[in-house]
Amino acid sequence: MDMPAPARIPVVAGAVGLLLTVINQLSAEAVDPSLQRAGVVAAILSVVLMLVGLLWTRITPVVAERAELGGAEGLCWAQGLPEPLRRELGWGSALVLTATPAATLLVIWNQTVLLRRGLLTDSPFLPGAICLRCLESGKAISLVDLKLYPGREEFDALLPGLPSVLVQPFAGHGLLVVGGWSVRCFSRSDLIWLEGWSQRLTAEWAPALDGVVATVAASGDSAPGTG
Repeated sequence: MDMPAPARIPVVAGAVGLLLTVINQLSAEAVDPSLQRAGVVAAILSVVLMLVGLLWTRITPVVAERAELGGAEGLCWAQGLPEPLRRELGWGSALVLTATPAATLLVIWNQTVLLRRGLLTDSPFLPGAICLRCLESGKAISLVDLKLYPGREEFDALLPGLPSVLVQPFAGHGLLVVGGWSVRCFSRSDLIWLEGWSQRLTAEWAPALDGVVATVAASGDSAPGTG
């Protein structure tokens, strides 16, 4: 198990102490009560030292390194977004990218991509089985280590090689899909913040979003444009 150097010291010291206690007990010519008591105390202290090291690892976990991701920084909007909605999506997406470990994100409403921001690719994104299951359940899905999940290929169009993905539904029609820089990078507070933003979009912008999607569908241009 990988652990920081300060945590390894008590673990190693405890293991050595426990080993020496066992050797001392086995090599003693006579086992009297005082030796037994000393052996028990030494064993307990050694185990406590090892537990301190393990707890230290949980308190200060090793931070996963950022993955080397491709793509270029960018911002793409759907055509016809009203200016107030552009401002809403703009400030919200900017905060997600700066206040969370997000590398890229997109906002979808009724199968139409309204916004892509962060590291971008030219591949169009289509919601797959994982995203559709998220919409049906109405609950966020956090894929903490993407390579372990079947069906992960649906996120290749978001950004190839993403270590983790968070899918947040809103109103049964929309999705906020966020790709992280490293495995297990999204905290509980990140999930709460993203859920709050999705609720704000639902409460204030659902009718406007329906209108934008209808306009995009009528124009036949569903690809976001750079802006």
